[in-house]
Amino acid sequence: MRIAIFSDTYLPQINGVSKYLEEMLKQMDKNRIRYRLYVPATDQESSNITIFQGRTFWLYPELQISWPNQARIRRDLDEFQPDLIYLATQLSIGAAGLKYARYRNLPVVTTYHTNFPQYLGYYRWGFMQKPVWKYLQWFHSFSSLNFCPSLATLEELLLHGIGNVRINSNGIDCDLFTPAKRSESLHRKFAPQNQILLLYVGRVAPEKGLETLMQAVKLLNRAGLKFRLLIVGDGPARQALQDMAMANVVFCGYKSGRELQAIYASADIFVFPSATETFGNVVLEAMASGLPSVVANRGGATELLRDQHNGLTFRTGDAESMVNCVLKLVYDNDLCHQLGQNARAFALTRTWDKTFAGFFASCGKIISANHSEPSLSADKIA
Repeated sequence: MRIAIFSDTYLPQINGVSKYLEEMLKQMDKNRIRYRLYVPATDQESSNITIFQGRTFWLYPELQISWPNQARIRRDLDEFQPDLIYLATQLSIGAAGLKYARYRNLPVVTTYHTNFPQYLGYYRWGFMQKPVWKYLQWFHSFSSLNFCPSLATLEELLLHGIGNVRINSNGIDCDLFTPAKRSESLHRKFAPQNQILLLYVGRVAPEKGLETLMQAVKLLNRAGLKFRLLIVGDGPARQALQDMAMANVVFCGYKSGRELQAIYASADIFVFPSATETFGNVVLEAMASGLPSVVANRGGATELLRDQHNGLTFRTGDAESMVNCVLKLVYDNDLCHQLGQNARAFALTRTWDKTFAGFFASCGKIISANHSEPSLSADKIA
């Protein structure tokens, strides 16, 4: 099996798509699947990776608008002879991959990772939602399969006329994210004097619902709770949130690797107010770290939780509802401990091996079906 992969984001950018691709390449190496990867500028060096220069995408700085060299792609892939084109994103590099697939009549598989149409409303571009959905409908119409990570996302895609949809949820490495990495000294660093350490990890952006979290902090302070909130991540809303934040809110920017894993394990409660997630990777990372999570009751992240079993959900946008969940965990140690244990047990069932076994099995069937069909000449479809 030979797969050409196109994405408008990749390492060292920190987001769900780049993490997914990182794990995909590990699995491809493990299973001896040959690949070519086309991405924006990256610090990763490999003969399998082709990079294109670009500029930051204003709506989502973790993505770049690049200018792919279509002639270079054609020469490279005509030599590589891919069996299938995988499109991880729908911007310029993804579109270049789609163009090559149509030129050579190759099967296409796509994943809908990010809910851009929903994001637009948070940036006063809501009027663009309809044309963006039209574009996505066209883009995904060429795919033999459109993967998505959650039932909520699948239903959203079907509602907007995107078919051939299948759920392929993300995994987690529970050897990396584990309660065993808890550090009491790290806990004391961020939450001294036996304070409760609340943790948020993710983009610091309008679509993440962080204003609700800040309102919840005010209410918790009024209730007399001794705690610190640690916000791990960065983004366009950071400065505004820092300006309105209380003294017990700490912004520490992006973290990764062992440092991030230790922060997860050393916190007490994970709080996540976003209702725009297609999946919620950070929620699964918190669960693997043995944390009870308090999560908004809309979006893909809710499918990871069974309320009162391995986490708690609150009414989206309702700071008081969020506060009630936090206080419930703070004042019921047995419940807090049990939810954390159940969260860890759930995460242990969500492996990357399982995620990509299903993905590559589906790709294999599509490739076999394509090879059994009479091919069209490039001239007929160009």
